[in-house]
Amino acid sequence: MKIIAVTTWQLDLPLRRPYLLSGGRLKFESLDSTFVRVDTDAGVSGWGEGCPWGNNYLPAHGPGVRAGIATLAHKLLGQDPRSLDAINRTMDIALPGHLYVKSAIDVACWDILGKVTGMPLWRLLGGTVADPVAVNSSISTGTTDEMIALIRGEYSEGYRTHSAKVGGSDPITDIARIEAIELALKPDEKVTYDVNRAWLPGVAIQVLNNVSVRGWIEQPCETLQQCAQVARRVRQPIMLDECLHTFEDHLQAWRLDAFAGVKVKPNRVGGLTRARQIRDFGLSVGWQMHIEDVGGSALADTAAVHLASSTPAANRLASWLCQHHLAVDPVHGQGARNVVGFASPPTAPGLGVEPSLAALGAPVSVFR
Repeated sequence: MKIIAVTTWQLDLPLRRPYLLSGGRLKFESLDSTFVRVDTDAGVSGWGEGCPWGNNYLPAHGPGVRAGIATLAHKLLGQDPRSLDAINRTMDIALPGHLYVKSAIDVACWDILGKVTGMPLWRLLGGTVADPVAVNSSISTGTTDEMIALIRGEYSEGYRTHSAKVGGSDPITDIARIEAIELALKPDEKVTYDVNRAWLPGVAIQVLNNVSVRGWIEQPCETLQQCAQVARRVRQPIMLDECLHTFEDHLQAWRLDAFAGVKVKPNRVGGLTRARQIRDFGLSVGWQMHIEDVGGSALADTAAVHLASSTPAANRLASWLCQHHLAVDPVHGQGARNVVGFASPPTAPGLGVEPSLAALGAPVSVFR
């Protein structure tokens, strides 16, 4: 089996409402997503999606996905997509770094492998059943009343875990906001307070030593070292996110012996091949993990849910679904969806999501 074509489509994914994070310094209204189809000489095709969360959240952006794929595509023609490690080595030689570019191609190759073996991705990734995965909401930065209202609305849709975006330079404001949210929670729900790098270490220590929470604190500061400084001086468990891109980053986080959990995002780390390696390392060191993608439609969400579903329940925290925030649904009704607070991966072979060409429109590029 050989790759004979790589085709890309660009799609704007407007959000249902503006979304603010990192203390309000980052605002997003639409996402730039790239859909990728890898075709083979056996008549089997695979799909992937690369969708950074805007242009200023991480060192990744939509046009960069497509430019990178243009660099990689001709190197992949003639390769066997089932040889996932070889595919990733080919991409690394052709384009060092730029992991977010490679993720959609990697997922598309996994989709092909699942289809030709007749197995869904959750089984190929180590699962024994299509285990439903708890899903968490994501609460945009706002006033305390606005954030509590959003939490109550998400609770009515089955969410019992929430990710509330806090952060800023005023510790008093964040202390008051966190305390009010905690008081408003029902007994069966909890919140991860996601700072998205907005605090300096001194601010983080002030805030966290003056509040009591039942959930996690996520990425309080910009760097791994700053987060470790905070983690050693507070009682809440600290989860890492934006400072983790490579396996080496995760290894360094473990060596610091300060963190209890991480987020594993296939789009950020290079696709399912590397995300699985990181997941397995997390299992070996006892981490708990949110396994979800950076952004995108239900196609990207579903790839991450396959990996989450195949992860032992003790190590698996809730997964976020970006689709919940979108005003459009380019893979209507397909893939992992929130059903009373849980999402199940498809049981069909491969990824289990096939975008319609009518929804995607004309391709941006075709490499043969």
